[in-house]
Amino acid sequence: MCQRCAWAGPEDIYIAYHDTEWGVPEWDSRALWEKLILDGFQAGLSWITILKKRENFRAAFAGFDPDIIAEWGEADVTRLLADPGIIRHRGKIEATIGNARAWRRIEDEGGFDRFLWGYVGGTPLQNSFASQADVPTHTALSTRISKDLKRHGFKFCGPTIVYAFMEACGLVNDHLTTCHRHAPVAEMARRPDTGA
Repeated sequence: MCQRCAWAGPEDIYIAYHDTEWGVPEWDSRALWEKLILDGFQAGLSWITILKKRENFRAAFAGFDPDIIAEWGEADVTRLLADPGIIRHRGKIEATIGNARAWRRIEDEGGFDRFLWGYVGGTPLQNSFASQADVPTHTALSTRISKDLKRHGFKFCGPTIVYAFMEACGLVNDHLTTCHRHAPVAEMARRPDTGA
């Protein structure tokens, strides 16, 4: 029987997410933005709640295409507030539209992917935690990234949200050393377009 990180279970959707997605380095700009937005929607909720609604979010938010969402306005906010398939929180919905505009600015300046991966030198940070109790909820680096994102106009991106995002997108490998995914994820620490 596989050993997994303590948070992953017991539902199949959670196990699949842990085993195939969480911690895998994400290099795509749009996909990074989607994951940051979903982590923002998680604030005050459990990740399983977001995970179960993820496809509804994708449908409601135009496949998380920030170029489309950046053009949205109050009518779209009203539409989304009436959608029972997502988290209906005005502040988070409005932040998503603003965050799409912020993403576009960073993307135009050199790429949202490059912006984020630059904080770790383009290579995932490798931790070696044996217990979930050892895993931090935020770090000095997540605090720095959070401040920089906010300076660029992002909202719902505090240090704890950013650290959860870093873990999910593989900027840091926080699979426990006892987890069957720790070593395979560590092996993925090469950016595909550079081989570095």
